[in-house]
Amino acid sequence: MRRKILWISQAILAIVLIIFAFLSTQVFYKDRVKDAQSDLKTYMSFFEESAYSWDSAGAKAFSEKLDFLRVTFLDSEGNVVGDSVKEGLGNHAGREEVISALRTGEGYAVRKSNSLGEDMIYYCRKTVLDGGSTRLIRLSMSVESVWRMFAGSLPTLGIFLLIDFFICLLFTYLETEYIISPVERLAKEAALNLKLSTKYPELKPIVDILNKRNEEVATRLDELTREKELVEKAQRSKNDFIANITHEMNTPLTSIRGYSELLASGVLDGEQAKAAANTILSQSDRLSKLIARIINYNAIDNDELPAYEVDLSALANETLELLLPDIEKRGLKLEKNIEAGITVMSRHERLSEVMGNLIRNAIRYNKEGGRLAVRVTRTEKGVARFSVLDEGQGIAEENQERVFDRFFTVDKSHGGKGGGFGLGLAIVKKICNKSGWIIGLESKLGEGTIFTVDFI
Repeated sequence: MRRKILWISQAILAIVLIIFAFLSTQVFYKDRVKDAQSDLKTYMSFFEESAYSWDSAGAKAFSEKLDFLRVTFLDSEGNVVGDSVKEGLGNHAGREEVISALRTGEGYAVRKSNSLGEDMIYYCRKTVLDGGSTRLIRLSMSVESVWRMFAGSLPTLGIFLLIDFFICLLFTYLETEYIISPVERLAKEAALNLKLSTKYPELKPIVDILNKRNEEVATRLDELTREKELVEKAQRSKNDFIANITHEMNTPLTSIRGYSELLASGVLDGEQAKAAANTILSQSDRLSKLIARIINYNAIDNDELPAYEVDLSALANETLELLLPDIEKRGLKLEKNIEAGITVMSRHERLSEVMGNLIRNAIRYNKEGGRLAVRVTRTEKGVARFSVLDEGQGIAEENQERVFDRFFTVDKSHGGKGGGFGLGLAIVKKICNKSGWIIGLESKLGEGTIFTVDFI
């Protein structure tokens, strides 16, 4: 950038110097012509009619007196009757200075002489002789043309350009150092993503743009960080899925294959064959349920059926009635607080999945003879709320964020007493997110867990 500024400054100054030199030459040339005209008029005052003959000899004599200026005598018709330089010049009636002299008594002209091939300044004056005849006297001197004068100034101009180059080099360096250093400082601060400021009004728009860019970059970095965390979370969920689904599918498949081979071999008697067949049937049922859960989970995203008013209170009572045998089997103490007439906009099957999964989890992971509390109430703001409490093993704090992930189970044995697939809470979370409901979790190890759903 410094080099560019240097060459631009140098070019501008060089053009200015050349234009100045040319205009100065024009002015000097015009002054030179005026001085020459004044000199010729002064020389003309030295002419005495009686002292010179009106021929070439007289012209040469007068020329010698004027330091050999060119002298030309002409008659009233413009015919040259004598010249101090050249003979036989013929008629000059069409020359500018002659025409002016015949009309007004004197005339000036500046042109290139056809006879001498030089630029000349002419001064012509009309004189009336004693006998009444008219004569013209013309004096002329050579003068440099404006282009020759300009060409003569070029060496001096070259010296000035050379001096100008070094002066321009010095001042450009100082100027650019003063101008560019604040810009370079801004660039360094921008590279470090610092908050920029400047005392120069000219740089304020740039500072605003850079600050905005830094803010956008910081925002984008935050977004990328969050996306990375989501990707890592998805990867962990994928790993859990692979580990869980592999085990969940491999265990029943192994049982089915093993018992099928025994049945095929014919080594089992009647009772043993019946037990083997029952095992195959139960394990096939387990595989079917797992596949159905996976299909159901994926179908939630594409579920665009319209919502309608559902009696949440009645549905909660129905769900508890269906699960009452499991509650009694575990010896749980059921406490329910279900306010009548609470409705929400949804669909029966989706609400059944939410409440059924949460209540089944509370039964499955509760301690023997523990308390199971189910509530359907309204909050202080009038929002319908469904909650389930158990006194089971609880969920560790580090796992509370992950319990809603697909195929994540707190019981790492894959074959714990609950026998779950790790999809129930993932389905609940997905339905809540799609419907705009808020699901909450409070849990302490060894004390139990509370799940809540606010139907906002």
